[in-house]
Amino acid sequence: MTVSYTSEVADCHGFGNFWRLLFRWRGSVYKLVWLELVAYTVLYSACSAVYRLALNEEGRRQFEMVSRYCDVFSDLIPVAFVLGFYVSIVIRRWWEQYKTLPWPDTLSLFISTSIHGHDRQGRLMRRTIVRYINLSFVLTLTMITPRAKKRFPSLDHIVEAGFMTANEKKIFESLAEKTVYSLYYLPLVWAGTLVARARREGRIRDDFAVKTIIDELNNLRGKCGGLLSYDWISIPLVYTQVVSLAVYTFFLSTIMGRQFLDPAQNYPKNNIDFYFPLFTILQFFFYMGWLKVAESLVNPFGEDDDDFEVNYLIDRNIQVSYLIVDEMHNEHPELTQDIYWDEVFPQELPYTIASEQFRRDPPLGSTANLQVPEAEQEFLPMVDEQPEDEEDENASSGLIFKRRESARSVGSSGRKSSVMSILHNRLFQNTGGSRTSLRRSHKVLNRSVSRAVCWIT
Repeated sequence: MTVSYTSEVADCHGFGNFWRLLFRWRGSVYKLVWLELVAYTVLYSACSAVYRLALNEEGRRQFEMVSRYCDVFSDLIPVAFVLGFYVSIVIRRWWEQYKTLPWPDTLSLFISTSIHGHDRQGRLMRRTIVRYINLSFVLTLTMITPRAKKRFPSLDHIVEAGFMTANEKKIFESLAEKTVYSLYYLPLVWAGTLVARARREGRIRDDFAVKTIIDELNNLRGKCGGLLSYDWISIPLVYTQVVSLAVYTFFLSTIMGRQFLDPAQNYPKNNIDFYFPLFTILQFFFYMGWLKVAESLVNPFGEDDDDFEVNYLIDRNIQVSYLIVDEMHNEHPELTQDIYWDEVFPQELPYTIASEQFRRDPPLGSTANLQVPEAEQEFLPMVDEQPEDEEDENASSGLIFKRRESARSVGSSGRKSSVMSILHNRLFQNTGGSRTSLRRSHKVLNRSVSRAVCWIT
């Protein structure tokens, strides 16, 4: 079953709040790496004992040369890079597979509200449709996860569990003999047929409800197909091999490369002689633990501690879907006024003594305390150009200006108009009224007018 520890770390207050998680065994990294760690420690200790006790002086010099060689070239293996990228791919794929799991709640709600009738036939249709939905899910899981396969190793077990009838089993087996491909979607076809029948009998009152139910059936089929695709298409084997080889060859080289050599030889980084390589063991623990995390998450439908609990999903889905379309379809609460009927909505909801400390004011935007001076709140006037192809009685000048002012700047209209007139006349005098010259100086005039207006305001 999935290991959940969220309730134990509801807050991060206090010193070493997360330390309590380090002493858990089930689902821990210790459980994943302890065999490899023991094997690595034994090999390292054996090489160290041979170096210190079994070799003569010449043999020690040869051992030291090999150790220094392994230490230098082991750093060329890009363990952190390839391992980190691989783990990120595996975790993203693991979460996407969880989001692909189909949940029958939405479709059960559509069925309960769309297929009317409290008689035996209406109840039978609703329950049969959701049974077909769960049957399709069970058939899919038995193809991809050992937990479901061990629980339902054959169609007879599925019939005995109540997901399929004996007659449906015969139809399923007869169709399965005609093709080599999986028929996990066949129950969804049966469910769609029942939806169409309910529409013909008037139990579904409009075509839009039929379309909504069929769309949700297709969505469930797509998710079941997605689970099969994840089971079929794995992370490329070559990448998994590269990561595994990088990690294992790195630590095989450190068995020799991280040996403590004779300090009397004055080798670089060999000034201290220890018997236990503490930091090398920690490095092995972290890198090997990283690799084991990826190995356990690459197939979340397996039998590891943190794999998806598919048997729980099977039990939960069948019970919830039956409740929605049967019990909840018939039992409805009485329609009454809520306690806030007279005041429309509650001004404030109550707090308990334990939750009073979490009372907060509603969040405001980041500009809530920004004050704009009143003198800077007035809108600037806008100057628009009339298109060239529109001509009127003043077309000889080739250019007409219209001004639009905000209501707040009406008081200064006389000064602004006079400045614009002066600039306009001076420009005409300098250019001699030529249409070509006016067009070339159009942008200059616009900039001058805008600067003048801004200066006045």
